[in-house]
Amino acid sequence: MEIDRRRIRRLIRQARTRERTLDRVIRGQAWLDPVAEAVQKAVGSFYTALGMPGVSIKDVMHGTKVLGHPLHPALTDIPIGAWTVGVLADWIFIATGRVPQVAGDLALAVGLAGAILAALTGYTDFHETTGHERRTAVVHGLTMTGVIAIEAVSLVMRLGPGVRPAAILLSTMAWLIVVVAAYVGGQLTFGIGSAVNHNAFFDGPMEFVRVGTRDDFPEGEMRRVEATGLPVVIVRRQGLLHAMGAVCSHAGGPLHEGELDGDVVTCPWHHSKFRFEDGRVVGGPATFDQPPLFVRERGGIVEVKLAHPLK
Repeated sequence: MEIDRRRIRRLIRQARTRERTLDRVIRGQAWLDPVAEAVQKAVGSFYTALGMPGVSIKDVMHGTKVLGHPLHPALTDIPIGAWTVGVLADWIFIATGRVPQVAGDLALAVGLAGAILAALTGYTDFHETTGHERRTAVVHGLTMTGVIAIEAVSLVMRLGPGVRPAAILLSTMAWLIVVVAAYVGGQLTFGIGSAVNHNAFFDGPMEFVRVGTRDDFPEGEMRRVEATGLPVVIVRRQGLLHAMGAVCSHAGGPLHEGELDGDVVTCPWHHSKFRFEDGRVVGGPATFDQPPLFVRERGGIVEVKLAHPLK
């Protein structure tokens, strides 16, 4: 019995050492949950107050509309790049005077403008997170918000006489914090999988495979099947069968458990909307389409194959 206990304790210690320090620390911060809930409530109330235009604006902020790709990561390069240029320009000005002092000011201002847009899109994406993902996201978001505040103070200080060295030190400190915040954001995407296409690692049939019989798919009811490892949701509308990937591209939700309205299914988890006809996302927070499949019925046998390769 004592040997078993030692073995269990050893396994627990090994499991703890395998988890990244960042994840382990964040998991231990229960106080982050009420903070995250308050922020999510504020974001949701903001878009709700806008009414129907709020739905369209939210889709744009997610990247569902216009870009067709997550918008937040595309915008984050602007402040990081601009602030990096600004810090370099500031210190080259101090060291050599070969760069005009306004160069650092302009770079800081450009970074601030980009950071505000990035923050708006980031908090929009954050509204749809839960659990450990949400804790990590709120750490990233609040840290970057703090950086924006520091950079804004630095910009204001540069407008006054005699405080430029302090303003430069402040913006340099903010840049160092950005490096840490960017690491947390990278872990959020690449470690946890936030905003990653959840169909990216599936494979599926490029030739027709059997998934059932005609009687398995009654009119107007969604059915989930497996097609050589690919989860597929099928619905019959006006006698014709339509099929697409059954795992929501946004967060892996079960689309077959969602609400069907005509040709559009709404994910039960975060309410992304997809069109059965072609798998297209028509409502966020999802930004990636569902894998579309061809369906045929031959002799009462239902078969499907991917419309195009997933990889």
